Amino acid sequence: MRAGRLPLALGLLIVGFATLVAVFGPFFAPHDPFAQDLAHRYVPPAWLPGGSPAHWLGTDGLGRDYLSRLILGARISMLIGVSTVVLSGIIGTTLGVLGGYFGGPVDAVVMFVVSCRLAIPLILVALTVVFMVGSSLAVVVLTIGLLLWERFAVVSRAVTRQVCALDYIAAAWAAGCSRPRVILGEVLPNIAHHLVVIATIDMAIAILLEAALSFLGLGVPPPLPSWGLMIAEAKDYMFFKPWVIEVPGVALLVLVLGINLLGDGLRDLLGARTDR
Repeated sequence: MRAGRLPLALGLLIVGFATLVAVFGPFFAPHDPFAQDLAHRYVPPAWLPGGSPAHWLGTDGLGRDYLSRLILGARISMLIGVSTVVLSGIIGTTLGVLGGYFGGPVDAVVMFVVSCRLAIPLILVALTVVFMVGSSLAVVVLTIGLLLWERFAVVSRAVTRQVCALDYIAAAWAAGCSRPRVILGEVLPNIAHHLVVIATIDMAIAILLEAALSFLGLGVPPPLPSWGLMIAEAKDYMFFKPWVIEVPGVALLVLVLGINLLGDGLRDLLGARTDR
């Protein structure tokens, strides 16, 4: 395997495994992730002294199995990442393609909207909205999705302007294609590979932003086992029972790293194909 393909392969391995865990893992979780057992609080992982094979990654402060909660947390993180990318991708790509295709006043309005979005502090607005509306999974997805579309808009606008100057767009016009046909049939398929890379970047950012909101108590509400919430619940015991913060922290690190590696690999691969 060439060195340039290694990040792509590693990213695919990590993200693919996380996807399988998110989809099928809860069906094979060893315990109910919400079941409390106060008689077995803070049981260490099985490989540490005092650990139990019944709880391979130990238990939390309420005696809930950490492996089961980590598995369900993977589903929540992947759901938030994918949902926010879909929402932000639709908004940003629509604005960017319209601005790049029509130009003139339409482009000026799109760039003004993008500039307004970039002037908004992301984390502060997310905190304010979630605090005012209330924390729930749907609110977190909508809030993050409505705040992360500017990369899609900027990239799709720039690439659309390049694509519209190519011969096959003029040929489509000469063949009598309508504007919706040109945009949907010619422009979007030829800018999709750029948007895939942006999607991986925004997915990683969305997962980290949700973890930050949950850490501050304004993300996914308990008892749902968000990895950010698991870290928040463990912060008071990190020096005495370090596994309770290491387990979700490492899981979050590996997932975000895998998504970034996947994005880098796709960028290199799709860029090489485009150069040919």
